[in-house]
Amino acid sequence: MSEPERVRVWANALIDQHLGPSWTFGFDNAKRRAGLCDFRRKRISVSRYLSARYDDDTNHQTLLHEVAHALAGPAAGHGAEWKRIARSLGYVGGTTHDGETAVELAPWVGVCPAGHTAYRHRRPPRATSCVACAPRFDRRHLFTWTRREISAATRLAAMTPRGDAAPVESDPDDAGPAHDRHRF
Repeated sequence: MSEPERVRVWANALIDQHLGPSWTFGFDNAKRRAGLCDFRRKRISVSRYLSARYDDDTNHQTLLHEVAHALAGPAAGHGAEWKRIARSLGYVGGTTHDGETAVELAPWVGVCPAGHTAYRHRRPPRATSCVACAPRFDRRHLFTWTRREISAATRLAAMTPRGDAAPVESDPDDAGPAHDRHRF
């Protein structure tokens, strides 16, 4: 798992090489996306939580992905021009990633009548049903949402690289499945 300082060094090197001094790098508090290219602030950022979980290759690919966005411009999205630039930088991934997110930091936990669990970082604004039980909205499979408190120890553990993580005493209901879909 990557050390934050190593990720920062790679990011600054890529920015220096491809974007110049007007761009900066930083860590953010995202829990469902790995990286972000902020055109307005000219800033590349990665999630402090997810970068601590990912290996060096995944973090490097995330940085390449975001630098490609900066080079392609805000209108490019994940279109042909962005893909061309991303590949020229050495990016080999897609536009989304099926990987680990910080579900243990999600304060909202939903359980469907069949016992499937979903996690949200914001309170769901409307009724939601379980896609594992029914691919389309179905009132028979509604989630019941509860809010849980996230301890300081859990937050600290989420920022610790996985290879060095010490066991944290916590409620067994305070952690969820390791995989969820998120955007790079």
